[in-house]
Amino acid sequence: QVHLVESGGGSVQAGGSLRLSCVATRYIYTSTIAWFRQAPGKEREGVASIAAFAGRTDYADSVKGRFTISRDNVNTVTLEMNNLKVEDTAMYYCAAADGQILGSLSLRVEKYNYWGQGTQVTVSS
Repeated sequence: QVHLVESGGGSVQAGGSLRLSCVATRYIYTSTIAWFRQAPGKEREGVASIAAFAGRTDYADSVKGRFTISRDNVNTVTLEMNNLKVEDTAMYYCAAADGQILGSLSLRVEKYNYWGQGTQVTVSS
């Protein structure tokens, strides 16, 4: 069992940056961690993931080159978001899964069984 708490959301203008943090209640080096987002009326979508152990990262095409996921320490994963766009506006969720998940599977909602409560990101033009 692991509990996840997100922070760092807020309101920014297009082109700005935000840094989201996901803090877990236990050591998560053996877990794959991902960030998802959900805008009103839309399905939850995977944004970025970092695999257990080797730390391979995967990104949705819409955020490649702008977002960076990384492990800060044994229980924290961050999502650095640069050059934000209006379409990045959504509730952002951190999720964890036991073991290593790689590639496109790592951005699938059904692969994760631990979820945080979310943090809102709003980007204005």
